[in-house]
Amino acid sequence: MPFSSAVSQKAVAADALSEIVAQLDPAVTQSPDLVVYFFTQDHARHSESLLQAIKEVLAPSHIIGCVAEAVVGTGQEIEEAPALSLFAGKWPADKKIHFETFELTVAKTSEGKSLLGWPDGLVGGPTQSGGMILLGDPLTCPVDYFLKQVNKDFPGLTVVGGMASGSRGQGGCRLVSDRGVVRSGAVGVLLGGDVGMRTVVSQGCRPVGQPMIVTRSEGNIIHELGGKKPIQQLQEMWRQLPTSEQRLFEKGLHLGIVVNEYAGEFRQGDFLIRNCGFVKETGALVVGDQVRTGQTVQFQVRDAESADLELRGLLEGDKKHHKKMPSGALMFTCNGRGKRFFRDSSHDAQCVESLMGRVPMAGFFAQGELGPVGGQNYIHGFTACMAFFEA
Repeated sequence: MPFSSAVSQKAVAADALSEIVAQLDPAVTQSPDLVVYFFTQDHARHSESLLQAIKEVLAPSHIIGCVAEAVVGTGQEIEEAPALSLFAGKWPADKKIHFETFELTVAKTSEGKSLLGWPDGLVGGPTQSGGMILLGDPLTCPVDYFLKQVNKDFPGLTVVGGMASGSRGQGGCRLVSDRGVVRSGAVGVLLGGDVGMRTVVSQGCRPVGQPMIVTRSEGNIIHELGGKKPIQQLQEMWRQLPTSEQRLFEKGLHLGIVVNEYAGEFRQGDFLIRNCGFVKETGALVVGDQVRTGQTVQFQVRDAESADLELRGLLEGDKKHHKKMPSGALMFTCNGRGKRFFRDSSHDAQCVESLMGRVPMAGFFAQGELGPVGGQNYIHGFTACMAFFEA
């Protein structure tokens, strides 16, 4: 196996790393191409020494990582406890894969904010890269801007990752790369060549009612939906729903924006899910993204059962559409999922294990998850984004 992973709950960072190294496949840990690791706040103050120890013990060619509220391993999610989760990959030499780690920093210019530190592999035009893994600080990294630039300038480049969590205010973040530990911006790795990466993005919502056309909008505000005020459309639909569905709407309102208007029939998974809320005075709908007049949208509900069914369905679909089962995985799941949402521990990680087998995996609970929907990269909430790697 070209990939290996391990998790430790030891409270001392050095002890945690020793336990992890003892569990890793020796064939992978001899100078791996890439190490990705995640550590809880308990280990944050030792992040520099932890990085140095990983360099000395594993001698990886490339490293990225970040602090996390909770971490993910193969078949398990560790919440509310000290933890370190590490993934190591060593691709076959004949794959001719190349890697480039990078750090993004924000600079103020006369035209506003600008991102510096883009990987050299993206400079000069379109790329044939296999993908990108990005980890960012939620307080300082303008990830929306970054993803829009990638979608525009590098169509087809898949970005997966998440925003660090568990930080305690400004400067509490820890992002790790080959160059060291930083507290702002973002770190990432550009994967070039036949890296064998594919993604699954589970947003955990299901559509309710019927799709409707946005008939008047401005920016992120929908003034008319199907020729009526959005609040009227919701009220009419709400009265026809069973009590159980009404209760879900009362817990939180979401809107699905159709990604592919040519699909004809829209099902769960065909939407980009966004939070939304009403303007009391006008009945307009404020959406957490830009919405254009003429787009198709549909109200959505989110509950544990719907999220479970969607994740399982997407994983089953991934198996059917690929000849090879994944040999390694990274998971970026929302810090709003886990026990507080599913009540049971390790839901997402166990779903992957039950359907994909015991795949070496590491990941973390993110404060915003990155992954593609309909061929475009977005930041999500309440989502589980996975990168699967083939051998």
